[in-house]
Amino acid sequence: MNGTMVTLVGNAATAVEFRDTATGGMARFRLALTPRRRDRETQLWTDGPTSFYTVWAWRTLATNLAASVAIGEPLVVHGRLKVREDERDGARRTFVDVEAVAVGHDLSRGTAAFRRVVRTEPALTSALRSGTDGASGGDSGASQTLSEGPAERVTERAAVS
Repeated sequence: MNGTMVTLVGNAATAVEFRDTATGGMARFRLALTPRRRDRETQLWTDGPTSFYTVWAWRTLATNLAASVAIGEPLVVHGRLKVREDERDGARRTFVDVEAVAVGHDLSRGTAAFRRVVRTEPALTSALRSGTDGASGGDSGASQTLSEGPAERVTERAAVS
């Protein structure tokens, strides 16, 4: 699919709003970006104007966003840029949206604990419970099962120090 791909680094300005749809989940939130620049005359860092983007996500990414992101957290968003104009109350306004392909916490500003969500087909779930690998591709043994539902299991990888 063609489109202008962008990577934005900023903070979650709003809570993630999640809705279940017929084709899977949908989530959206606002991302705030405030550039910082060094003023050569005063030798101090100053904030530039803040830009806001509406980030949209679909299906599994939407579900994982709703479970993982809170207001104020530093994020990296990668996706398709969409600019649209609309007329509201007689004034023409420009809206900038990003249809997210990937979203993650900005690890240059903190730490995160990743938990993999592995979705399996219902027929494969019984094979996983009985200890056979079946066609699931399996895990290399480097993970530990935290919980297992009828259609998914969540695993956590050991941190490498």
